[in-house]
Amino acid sequence: MRKGYGTAFTLALGIGLTATSTSAAGDASDFAARCAALATLSIPETSQLSATVVEGSTATAAGQPLNIPTYCKVRGVIEPTITVEVRLPIDSAWNGRFFQSGCGGMCGGVLSDYPHLFNSSLPGQARGYAAATSDTGHTGSNVDGRWAYNNQPAKEDFAYRSIGETARVGKALVAAFYGKPQDKSYFAGCSTGGRLAVKAALKYPKEFNGIVAGAPALDYPGLVGTAFAWLLRTNLDAEGRKVLTGETWGKVERLYKATVEQCDAADGVADGVIADPRQCKKTDLRAQSCGAAQGPDCLTENDLRVIGQWRHGAHDSKGRPLYPGGVPEGSEPYWGLWLTGSPNPDFKAFPYGFADPIATDFLRYLAFTPDAGPDYQVKDFRFDSDPARMAASSALLNADDPDLSAFRKAGGKMVMYHGWADPLVTPYKTVEYYEAVRRKVGDTKAVDGFLRLFMIPGLDHCGVQRTGFETNFGPGIDERSIDPLTALEHWVERGKAPDVLPMTAFVVDKGAAKDATPAWTRDLCRFPQRTVLKDPKSDWTSPANWTCR
Repeated sequence: MRKGYGTAFTLALGIGLTATSTSAAGDASDFAARCAALATLSIPETSQLSATVVEGSTATAAGQPLNIPTYCKVRGVIEPTITVEVRLPIDSAWNGRFFQSGCGGMCGGVLSDYPHLFNSSLPGQARGYAAATSDTGHTGSNVDGRWAYNNQPAKEDFAYRSIGETARVGKALVAAFYGKPQDKSYFAGCSTGGRLAVKAALKYPKEFNGIVAGAPALDYPGLVGTAFAWLLRTNLDAEGRKVLTGETWGKVERLYKATVEQCDAADGVADGVIADPRQCKKTDLRAQSCGAAQGPDCLTENDLRVIGQWRHGAHDSKGRPLYPGGVPEGSEPYWGLWLTGSPNPDFKAFPYGFADPIATDFLRYLAFTPDAGPDYQVKDFRFDSDPARMAASSALLNADDPDLSAFRKAGGKMVMYHGWADPLVTPYKTVEYYEAVRRKVGDTKAVDGFLRLFMIPGLDHCGVQRTGFETNFGPGIDERSIDPLTALEHWVERGKAPDVLPMTAFVVDKGAAKDATPAWTRDLCRFPQRTVLKDPKSDWTSPANWTCR
């Protein structure tokens, strides 16, 4: 039986380590001794502690260099199987705060050094945070679900328990090591990490002062079960062969260019970015079929059928939607990694896209009660009946409860963001969730007091793909384009709520030399406001010519 979740600082006062004050802890030898002593710490329900000093270095995240100060790396196991890692910077570098990060897909690894600006300890470390993360209770790739087979405790760890337990142990180590608790506490994650972020606000509303929730997979069974099954099943021809694949990548590029040509100016500005795919009322792709003059990059009738069904989204046999929206217009540059497979060798781990293996394992080991097991195939999914069979999984995993009143009452602040060009965790559920929260609290002004949503045009899933580098086409907007953590810090610590989020687009070029060259910048307005030109005739490349409306 698992014990209750307690207050980390109260726990730290009685765990047997005499903490040295920061004023007396300046030299490296003292830091090393205090670090080594953490391995002997007695923390309830925690074992296998190890502690080592890691010298400062330069790390790379999203192609950007980050200066990482010297830190004490502590590893341990929270019963029964949550591996946690906490990194405590040298006293002179510590900013007095705690930072906890999420993970992607099925998780399964301690992603302290994940080379991205999300789901990683690195961005927090570079700012001087004490940083913590975990594997959510199991080991494996982020598309491997075998750990969950007939294993309810592991499912609970993945669903929510790892959040609170990582915070408990991490904050205990902070208090013991520095002799005082952190001033502020933050959680940041994207995708599954975004789900964990919102789950943190729902399950542990007093634990974090600020939360960044990126591209949150709020309805996990609805997405990874129903919506992904729809994508995979509709991408088959009459003989069961995949239609859109890495071998048809030229068609996808042709599709993207035609879509941008028809939808880009819907917001009044032809800037190469679809500002909101909901404004693409109906795109006509018949011209891309090339008629009688067929070529390898021309869209066939089968291609058009798949594209139409992807954009339409998952439905049952009576046409009733099963998950909000479909694959958004403008997301085509990112299909290779997530949905189709790509000729890019960097994506070889997912020859038919990330959605294929994760949907299969989710349906086998997490979707149903009892578990379907290893013989289950995506082709076995029944859109008329199986969504209802995932009710227990939804109750456990989902983070789409709009009642954030406890988080709001605790004074918490959340910055949520989602890319309008996300083909994997499609953006419409996030918009739907925001509207549900707004209805729950009464109006937009009330929501603005604790939750700000930013919808990012042209952004892939979490911005993971650097467009122009992977595909040689796309809007040039990726994870480097925005900085939600700084916006959240200013809100929590200065009381400056973010009305806008600065965004930078980069020059699209396959060579890395131009990959970091800014093309243009502008401020993005918080949802439901739109970012619009003050004067349609003005220069859209000038940030000063944009406003919120």
